[in-house]
Amino acid sequence: MLKITPCLWFDDNAEEAAHFYVSIFKDSKMIKVTPYPKGGMGPEGSVMIVDFQLEGQHFIALNGGPLFHFSEAISFSVDVATQSELDDLWDQLSAGGEEGQCGWLKDKFGLSWQIVPSVLSQLEGSGDPVVAANVNAALMKMGKLNIAALQRAAQ
Repeated sequence: MLKITPCLWFDDNAEEAAHFYVSIFKDSKMIKVTPYPKGGMGPEGSVMIVDFQLEGQHFIALNGGPLFHFSEAISFSVDVATQSELDDLWDQLSAGGEEGQCGWLKDKFGLSWQIVPSVLSQLEGSGDPVVAANVNAALMKMGKLNIAALQRAAQ
């Protein structure tokens, strides 16, 4: 079975980030923290790699130094069923970060997330071009998405 594991490059706060993400998502856990060995790229004994799971998806966080940074070219899309779930994730992930447009945000580590209600794909893919255009127009005016407002736009 093919297994794809996202690897997130941090300067020196991979463990802090992993604990932050695990505290937000329900079915999540820390798996293993691997220190830098003697002669490694980082100080011996400092955190090199953190293995963790979010909602059953395995992730690796690497303390690789300041060479690379996150950009909006990569984001994690989180499907939510209710406005309450959307609001909760939005508030937690955007705390100390930056709110964006159309359901996008950057967390305090600079990682981009999309918090998207399940109903959005149904509304935009209804087969009615007028409904899709109305929903898209409403979406483009939002930061954090509002399910009720998107549903009203579809009517």
